[in-house]
Amino acid sequence: MKPPGFTPSGYHHLGAGTANEWSGVSGRFAVVDGSIRPGTYDFIAGRFMAKRDLGKGGIAWLEAGWAETGWRSPGQPHIYTYNTNTRSWQFYDQYEVRPGDTVWLDLHTDAGGLWQAWLWWNNRWNLLTAQKLPIGGSAFVEQYVEVHVDGKKPGRVDVPSVKVDNVQLRPPGGGAAQFWREDVPTLTGVTPGEQQRSGGFCLDWTTRYDTWTAGDCA
Repeated sequence: MKPPGFTPSGYHHLGAGTANEWSGVSGRFAVVDGSIRPGTYDFIAGRFMAKRDLGKGGIAWLEAGWAETGWRSPGQPHIYTYNTNTRSWQFYDQYEVRPGDTVWLDLHTDAGGLWQAWLWWNNRWNLLTAQKLPIGGSAFVEQYVEVHVDGKKPGRVDVPSVKVDNVQLRPPGGGAAQFWREDVPTLTGVTPGEQQRSGGFCLDWTTRYDTWTAGDCA
């Protein structure tokens, strides 16, 4: 649990990653309003990521999701992407999301290795970004609720429960998507049966690993 008035600074990751490679991931994230502090580097993000370790400390990735940040309209969540080509957050204000909404996201590559992030909006898929990254046609995939607390401004950050569901993976080389279940080699950072906890935040699996919630520990 978090001590009163204090959340440990730094990054807190709640979720899972694949132990093998896939060509895409999709699913749905609930949007919440956390106690992000204005004028800080606090943030909450519900996101998918495709990544590859390039060696010598280098990692290439593309991530997409929703985020609430302390440096851009605190209290207002935004659809966003981040990739290692531009190394910057990109916000998509044309998609006005609010706490209580759910967002469907799809992150995948095509046969040429172009990685793309898509958002379901107005009854169709909308392209957020397409990036030629040194990842190849398949990559390791993550699904996370990520919380960052500004280390230069200690304080408390609360996160209402974020529900994630309908998470599916696309196999390398094509084929039908499959739900991210226990038959998928998965890394959670904890021993089997142990609850994932970080900085006063907790994750609860409803169905490993395609339906879950994360936020403040009860």
